Amino acid sequence: MLKKNIWDLHRDTVDEYRHKGKLPVVAILDNIRSLNNIGSVFRTSDAFLVERIMLCGITATPPSAEIHKTALGAEDSVMWEYYENTLDCIAELKRNGYEICVLEQVKGSVALNDFVPDKGKKYAIVAGHEVNGVDQRVVDQADVCIEIPQCGTKHSLNVSVSTGIALWHFFSALR
Repeated sequence: MLKKNIWDLHRDTVDEYRHKGKLPVVAILDNIRSLNNIGSVFRTSDAFLVERIMLCGITATPPSAEIHKTALGAEDSVMWEYYENTLDCIAELKRNGYEICVLEQVKGSVALNDFVPDKGKKYAIVAGHEVNGVDQRVVDQADVCIEIPQCGTKHSLNVSVSTGIALWHFFSALR
C-alpha cells in the first residue's frame, strides 16, 4: 500500500467546507485552560463536520498562535462563538432545541457506547476543565450525562481526546 499524498486527500478549501452540510452537533468547551486542547478540538470538529464550537468562560478564542499550532487552520473553517458564562450558552442552545449532553463521570451517567443519537435531534456536547471537569451547575442543566467507559488505572482521558471520541460517536451515528 502507498501512503496518500496531499492531492489524494481531496481537501476542501475553507469556503467549500463552510458551505458543506454539517451535523446537528455543537461542541461546548467549558473553561478549557490549554490552548493546545482548544486547537485540537477545532481540528477534530473540522474532521467530523461539527456545526460550531462554543468557547465559554476562560476558554481562549482565536486568533491565537498556540491554538493554531494544533488546529492547523481549523479555527478558520469551523464556526465558533464565545460566551462569558457557560450557563448562558446552554440556555440559548436549549431555546433552540439542542439536547445538552455533558461528557462527564457522574452517578447515573450513560455509557457512550449505549447512547444512540437520534437523527431527528440536535445535540450540544459539553467538555470541561482539564482538572475540575464540567462545572456542577452545568451538569445540573444536562439532558443526559455521557461517560466513556474506561478500564485502566487512571479513569481519566485528556479533554481533547474524550471530546474527539464523543464527536466520532455522534459522527458515526448521524452521518
